[in-house]
Amino acid sequence: MSVYYEYLPHELARLGVLRRATGLNLMQVVEHVRLAQERETLASAGPDEPLALSEEWIASFQHNQWRRIAHVMTEQQMPVYEPTEDPRAVRYEEQRLQRLEEDRAHAGQPGSQAPFEMLRHRVYRITGEPGGERASDDAEFVVHLMADSLSEAAYRAWHTYGRPAATYRTSHITSVEQVLPEPGESF
Repeated sequence: MSVYYEYLPHELARLGVLRRATGLNLMQVVEHVRLAQERETLASAGPDEPLALSEEWIASFQHNQWRRIAHVMTEQQMPVYEPTEDPRAVRYEEQRLQRLEEDRAHAGQPGSQAPFEMLRHRVYRITGEPGGERASDDAEFVVHLMADSLSEAAYRAWHTYGRPAATYRTSHITSVEQVLPEPGESF
């Protein structure tokens, strides 16, 4: 079966920022730039994660989006931010839709017998107590995964990182939380 994602992690992160920025004036956006910078600084001091999709990556990506929006608003003298007036935001959505069309076309290619499934996954942050050789460390185990539910994210984390031979091993999972899109947000 061919599996494709309706939204990739960077698209979820970007869309979350665009939705929160919509209708804000420049001073409000500048405040979000400052808050995003603080979050990025905190995330960079956090525990190392085994995957590229991490708290630091999400914070950095969102900080860059807030800075970009502030720049666009200044350059175009927007009284309030509107994504439909932001050429790059429009282009990003066009690229996402083009990616989806290419995924659909690829699944429907002649000779392709595989069924096509479009997934609408979320990004979850899973934390746990370190196990194995890392058990003496004070740092908690943290990983970000895409999954369609909290329970699937916990299952996948435990299946991958709960095994005795896992490099990044956790003795047990302490929390699973949805981070993208943020709880309450829908796409």
